[in-house]
Amino acid sequence: MTAAAPGPETTGHEPRLSGALRAALLCLVVLVLAGAVGLATRQPWLFPSLGPTVMLFFTSPRQPSSRPLNTVVGHVVAIAVGYGCFVAFGLVGTAPAPIGGLTVGYVAAGAVAVAATTVVLQLVRLPHPPAGASTLIVSLGILSEPLQLLDMVGAVLLITAAGWALERLVPARR
Repeated sequence: MTAAAPGPETTGHEPRLSGALRAALLCLVVLVLAGAVGLATRQPWLFPSLGPTVMLFFTSPRQPSSRPLNTVVGHVVAIAVGYGCFVAFGLVGTAPAPIGGLTVGYVAAGAVAVAATTVVLQLVRLPHPPAGASTLIVSLGILSEPLQLLDMVGAVLLITAAGWALERLVPARR
């Protein structure tokens, strides 16, 4: 039995379009939630690596890197490694790279942070590529104060819980 070709009333793109719109809407909801917490607390609960994380949740939910454990471990490891490199390369007390300029120390801290984060996540078999952005955010001094690091972890926990719940409450058409 062969599938019928799309008729004049359909184009065959409706499932793809509805899936794209669903993913976009769920990304919007989760990131607005994180942003609302950030506005309410006046803390950085919305930062760049959350974007690709929520995109993974809703565009590739069956990929291992989209799992909640991979997400939380990935970002927590990245934040810790990024901070370790920030300290180890003597960058505490310096202006963040985007403000003070990229220095040899920041290049070294960023490159080592991404490499070390990659090694750790591969060894524990919990890859989460967006964590590479989190480790750069920290190692480049963009977010490097202890409270900011806690806020980053809080935001990751929030978007992971919200993403996991929404993925179950608003299932994709199969």
